[in-house]
Amino acid sequence: MPGPDPAVAAVRLGVRRALAPHRARRVVVACSGGADSTALAAAVAFEAPKLDVDPVVVIVDHGLQDDSAQVAAQAADRLRRLGLDTRVERVAVGVNGGVEAAARGARYARLRAVAARIGAVAILLGHTRDDQAETVLLGLVRGSGTRSLAGMAPVAGDLVRPFLEVTRAQTRAACAAEGHEFWDDPHNDDPRFLRVRVRRALAHLETDLGPGLVVGLARTADLARQDADHLDAETEAARTRLGSAPWPVDTLVDLPVAVRTRWWRRALTDAGATVADLSSTHVRWLEALLTDWTGQGPVDVPGGLRVVRADGLVHVRRSRRVE
Repeated sequence: MPGPDPAVAAVRLGVRRALAPHRARRVVVACSGGADSTALAAAVAFEAPKLDVDPVVVIVDHGLQDDSAQVAAQAADRLRRLGLDTRVERVAVGVNGGVEAAARGARYARLRAVAARIGAVAILLGHTRDDQAETVLLGLVRGSGTRSLAGMAPVAGDLVRPFLEVTRAQTRAACAAEGHEFWDDPHNDDPRFLRVRVRRALAHLETDLGPGLVVGLARTADLARQDADHLDAETEAARTRLGSAPWPVDTLVDLPVAVRTRWWRRALTDAGATVADLSSTHVRWLEALLTDWTGQGPVDVPGGLRVVRADGLVHVRRSRRVE
């Protein structure tokens, strides 16, 4: 008897590995009704009973399109026919940070709220290798550093991504092989959204550079994540060792630059700085207190803090103005 279609086998294998640590537990499966999350939900429906996992599918309706409620209801009906406990959650999307970021924030908040309410230990997401490559390319464009290049982790706290080794083409092929209908979100082709423009740019680059580009970017994410995790661990060790201000200049200078630039953010956040507003420019000015010292004055950082070098020590004080 022949085995399942190769694409179906690939998505099931990803789900099987993701569910294995959660035997006899409840999980949330995020679904939009698109190909990626439909393939995810279908694979969960197949694999979960073998592992005694209790899945609850959550479809988040962002209300950003006129027919969003109908799309969510139709997706829920299709998944219920697979035997999945499926719920539709409507959220209000704000405008802070743009529509994409606001929708993502609202979606994750609701997924976590449902998980907490039903006692789920993990939230499964349908991000694919293509999404990973786009995330890395976006990090390169923004110049956001190693952690940004690390992309999305297969497991990040309560978030689990079974498909980071599965392509978008495979999820569509898996749905086609099993006859699962899915919804193509028109926002995925709308160039107003940065992610869509990055996707198109990646497609053009693949045409020019070859089909190995997505694999290479995904591999870059894996390597960068290993480096970032190690540097974060070193930074935490330095944070524990150095404690609170004041800090000896000589001790800070002895830290590797890659650790020290991270340490600034952690240490100043501990002191009350607002990390979201602590930019690379602030860190560069702080570094100058150590490595380009000419007697310059204090550095004001967001959160109403002032960093001062005096008598061989770095002090943190309250500034007279709050930024």
